[in-house]
Amino acid sequence: MAKKPEKKEIETTGHSWDGIEEYNNPLPRWWLWTFYATIIWGIGYVIAYPAWPLIKGATPGLLGYSTRQEVARDIQTFKEKNAAIEEKLAQADLTTIADDPELNSYAINAGAAVFRTNCIQCHGAGAQGAKGFPNLLDDDWLWGGDIESIAYTVRHGIRSRSDETRYSEMPAFGEFLSDEEIDAVVQYVRSLGGLDYDADLAKEGATVFEDNCASCHGEDGTGDREQGAPNLTDAIWLFGDSVEDITYTVKYARNVEMPTWGDRLSDAQIKAVATYVHQLGGGE
Repeated sequence: MAKKPEKKEIETTGHSWDGIEEYNNPLPRWWLWTFYATIIWGIGYVIAYPAWPLIKGATPGLLGYSTRQEVARDIQTFKEKNAAIEEKLAQADLTTIADDPELNSYAINAGAAVFRTNCIQCHGAGAQGAKGFPNLLDDDWLWGGDIESIAYTVRHGIRSRSDETRYSEMPAFGEFLSDEEIDAVVQYVRSLGGLDYDADLAKEGATVFEDNCASCHGEDGTGDREQGAPNLTDAIWLFGDSVEDITYTVKYARNVEMPTWGDRLSDAQIKAVATYVHQLGGGE
């Protein structure tokens, strides 16, 4: 009877942890050849496609493939497809865009893209604004909320470098009013806006307001859109309604700038974003 071969003892790697040792078994052939194949594939990929970053780009690869070129081709393809309706939008009267369902739909969707790219940094993703940046969802507009006024503001900006920009400047009254006069007019302004106020100070502030503020904000404080002067009688306060916020505004003024987009956006894009903003809920 043949003798049964003795079982060969498998060597260990020599590593031991709490008495547990690791066998030095060879890797399965299929796994090893798969590993070699991935190395070969990786070398081929590096040669064929852009791979190694350089100072001003990357190695181009033998195939000359470029994701930037692919995106550029896609953009050009869609530009060509939309060329006709883009031209129609550029030539359209702003007030009649809503009468053309196809054009209006395109303008709103294109305008949303323009808004997300250029406007959300200040006005927010939902156009709700922030302190110092107008909320575009309400019906309070410093310079008018009809679609033509919105488009004009977008095109020329506010206090921007455009020769046709909308411009007004609130003086820093801290330079020629006393602290007592400022405190008094702040209380009067709060009374106009339905906020808590000191009645005695507000009575004094009425005279200060009439002498210094009524020329822009109106005798009744309802503002003037021709000058971009805010309505002080509603509940909307661009820079805050606390005593501290209003005092700072009166004392130092807040003449912020909105950039002009006329030199960066096409006529069609300006009309599109104006259409989008106008239909958000606050457009007149």
